[in-house]
Amino acid sequence: MDAKTSNLKAKLPSRHATEGPERAPHRAFYYAMGLTTEQIHAPFVGVASCWNEAAPCNIALMRQAQAVKKGVASMGGTPREFCTITVTDGIAMGHAGMRASLPSREVIADSVELTMRGHAYDALVGVAGCDKSQPGMMMAMVRLNVPSIFIYGGSILPGTFKGKEVTVQDVYEAVGKHSVGEMSDEDLQTLEENACPSAGACGAQFTANTMATVSEAIGLALPYSAGAPAPYEMRDKFCTLAGEMIMDLIVKNIRPRDIVTRKALENAAAVVAATGGSTNAALHLPAIAHECGIDFTLFDVAEIFKKTPYIADLKPGGRYVAKDMFEAGGVPNLMKTLLDHGYLHGDCMTVTGRTIAENLKSVKWNPDQDVVRAADKPLLATGGVVGLKGNLAPEGAIVKVAGMHTLKFTGPARCFDGEEACFEAVKKRTYKAGEVLVIRYEGPRGGPGMREMLSTTAALYGQGQGEKVALITDGRFSGATRGFCIGHVGPEAAFGGPIGLIQDGDIIEIDAEAGTLNVKLTDAELAARKKTWKPRESDATSGYLWKYAQQVGPAVNGAVTHPGGAAEKECYADI
Repeated sequence: MDAKTSNLKAKLPSRHATEGPERAPHRAFYYAMGLTTEQIHAPFVGVASCWNEAAPCNIALMRQAQAVKKGVASMGGTPREFCTITVTDGIAMGHAGMRASLPSREVIADSVELTMRGHAYDALVGVAGCDKSQPGMMMAMVRLNVPSIFIYGGSILPGTFKGKEVTVQDVYEAVGKHSVGEMSDEDLQTLEENACPSAGACGAQFTANTMATVSEAIGLALPYSAGAPAPYEMRDKFCTLAGEMIMDLIVKNIRPRDIVTRKALENAAAVVAATGGSTNAALHLPAIAHECGIDFTLFDVAEIFKKTPYIADLKPGGRYVAKDMFEAGGVPNLMKTLLDHGYLHGDCMTVTGRTIAENLKSVKWNPDQDVVRAADKPLLATGGVVGLKGNLAPEGAIVKVAGMHTLKFTGPARCFDGEEACFEAVKKRTYKAGEVLVIRYEGPRGGPGMREMLSTTAALYGQGQGEKVALITDGRFSGATRGFCIGHVGPEAAFGGPIGLIQDGDIIEIDAEAGTLNVKLTDAELAARKKTWKPRESDATSGYLWKYAQQVGPAVNGAVTHPGGAAEKECYADI
């Protein structure tokens, strides 16, 4: 521990656990773990990882956490490693396990908070690799407001099938092809064995890579760190550097809420739109904002989406994967052209101790690539994700338009109470082209858990019906979803929202150009149906899902479960 850090202890939370005669029993526990006197009296840095053996997105995180610890120790800090849970959507998808996915975001944030509070740690480096673990970790950072750096575990490498690069998206869609006889048993097995060849999160601009891109744009991650794939050895260098730099943030007292401002949230929304990213970002950005006490709803996200060009040609709507964008210049290359053309706030602080503009000053636009277009020569003039509102969605809805050929759809409703019933209809092909498939009672409370519908949408696409039907839900869609799929419809059916009142045959009008979602019913007709409506009885009558359903708020505000930073009387970092 150098002189610079030795004087910090009197102001840091860990003083409550390590300083003074009355803390002799606490120090005894630290000596039992092999810590030296110097280490006990140094700043304590929590190194949180979401490592587990559930899926490839998490499997490399423990190794990366060790690199973070080396960096912390090299600069005179004392790293304290701990793990939290992850529920991985790829494994949870298509069955009741998906109800655990979104609630896991809150458990991750809560458990990181409790571990940090309980042991009085002074700073946090969070290593996460999956859809909900990333926003959950960032939520914990801004909630605690101790100096923090976010590390993404990295994306998976693309697989190969019959000479073409593939991702897990191709496997989901292959299920639909197989169901209509367009793919053999042998080819399906060969594809599933070769689509995911390494550790790392799903490789296209699905939710994991969307939130990783957000981590750089919002300022909580080091430049370039979000792009390097999980198998690349340079990931360890980013992790070690993060461990070193967290000590500098402690000295300078740069905290997450100095970084995550309204402007930073707007920057984050801009990179989601520019990359045709996951609609789930419209759920996670309001939740991160909520932890800071910033009012930033789905509608605020949608406003940024509306005016940001779509410039990154990434799957599922485009041609490339995260590895390709990294090798073309990474997230900084994307942010550089957005900044140069006025789509980013350059004055936002970041974990480097410099602003976005200062970080990007030395970045040169790479003209010798076609993964990312210049912002004045976009793929589409408006963002790859669009917000919708209308009498079917008074609290809003969201749709990804990246890669779509038509932005308007009108058709009769075909209603299903829950995903399983709709998936069965798709599997048996009892739906008709031109219909609007409505999946309801899948919202945050009604599910409970706001499941993703990738199995259903991928099967539709595999059957060649991806843009011949539309699908709307009060649940969510995976970042891998493509086609005319609208999620986050609010109010949800469990609250008596209009999506719970419509009936088979009602005409639904979707216009992603105008940003509207309506059903051809008058206010009087909807009000009459509301009088006879009864909520569906939930199966979640005990356990965590029951608890979650009692607490969770609407999707428009991020599906959060507590009052947030606005209600805070004392910040943990100031104890």
